[in-house]
Amino acid sequence: MIIDLTRLRSGIDEEVIIDEIYSFSEEYISNTDLLELNDVKIEGKITKDSLDDLVIDLVVKGIMVLPCSITLEPVNQEFDIEISGNLQEIVEEIEENDKKIENSIDILPIIWENILMEIPIKVVSEGARDKKIEGDGWRLITDEKRENINPEFQKLSKLFEEK
Repeated sequence: MIIDLTRLRSGIDEEVIIDEIYSFSEEYISNTDLLELNDVKIEGKITKDSLDDLVIDLVVKGIMVLPCSITLEPVNQEFDIEISGNLQEIVEEIEENDKKIENSIDILPIIWENILMEIPIKVVSEGARDKKIEGDGWRLITDEKRENINPEFQKLSKLFEEK
């Protein structure tokens, strides 16, 4: 998503408006937990501040499809990201886009990096929450309090109690 900055840098325009809908290809999502990432709405602008530095303000919204942590069924997870700051500093943070900003910039690596940070560690579908997940001699242990604690470990927990 290449943005032309020529008119902004020359002072003809005061801002560059960004209003796009983007679908990420398999190339992007192949090494992530994402199953699908389509129709991401990108809105915002690039302006110049009083020191002639470029400032970017973006809002990125969409729905990422992730596998359920229990059943591996696809789960829709909404996200809403605000990206704001000095464009040069943001570009320097992302090694992929390490070139100097001249008359155009590809903002897709900035957007992608922020989407990756929004991927939750664990997603559970509504149907999986109600399922009884156990079998012959096994059961799924959740974050609930465990009933059978090894007595030796129970003695260790007393060490952490305040006196």
